[in-house]
Amino acid sequence: MNSQQIVSSPRLALTALTGIGLVRSGDDLSQIISQALDDNYLILEPGDVLVIAQKIVSKAEGCYVDLRNIVPSPRALELSVKVCKDARLIELILSEATEVIRYKPGVLVVAHRLGYVLANAGIDHSNVGPSGDSDTVLLLPSNPDRTCEELRQKLRSVTGVAVGVVMSDSHGRAWRNGTVGLAVGAAGVQTLLDQRGTLDLFGSPLEVTQIGFADEMAAAASLIMGQAAEGRPVVHIRGLAQVSCGGNAQELIRPMEEDLFR
Repeated sequence: MNSQQIVSSPRLALTALTGIGLVRSGDDLSQIISQALDDNYLILEPGDVLVIAQKIVSKAEGCYVDLRNIVPSPRALELSVKVCKDARLIELILSEATEVIRYKPGVLVVAHRLGYVLANAGIDHSNVGPSGDSDTVLLLPSNPDRTCEELRQKLRSVTGVAVGVVMSDSHGRAWRNGTVGLAVGAAGVQTLLDQRGTLDLFGSPLEVTQIGFADEMAAAASLIMGQAAEGRPVVHIRGLAQVSCGGNAQELIRPMEEDLFR
């Protein structure tokens, strides 16, 4: 067991980058972010982390789907009646999923091809297209960890500084109501902090403590990123203590053999 000890930071500074306009398919996020850093008078330093909303990544990568082009399968038609959703959307959800976990009217929970268990395979209607266009939806990026690494390298080329990059998305949780920001992609940051074997205040070794470090970054950033019309899809974090930079978001997915909900 390799325990990882981090001295917690007594102070963090989180800054939402204002002035970022609507992102479109094909846009270069590294250029957009570097310009936003300049506009917000921020100069990157080693150890900084940028938390980026999944939605602008999906938009830049062109992950749009027009439901008018989707032909529902018999399975999708059957599920659409049970969950009271558009059969075309159900078909798209099934195409992004490896397993249907739970469903009831209004809710369809699946295992996504990336390993996440989430509602509607993360397919989004909100803040996707012009008002009234209910047929255009947005998928999750094809490989969020790879995208984060590529963006990290581009930002290093543009700014000369290697920073951490976390891609965040809003997910529900099995035990609690409400959504929180979670890391669906990461590069250059510690993602899962294993503190088993380290000592508590009284000198007793911790036995089960593992911290979703990247998830905590995503959740903290979402407090100022917002969920509606705020228009603040990138948050700069300074002050985090880290022990390594080799993590990725796949490390945060619980192995099937340890999943008590399936």
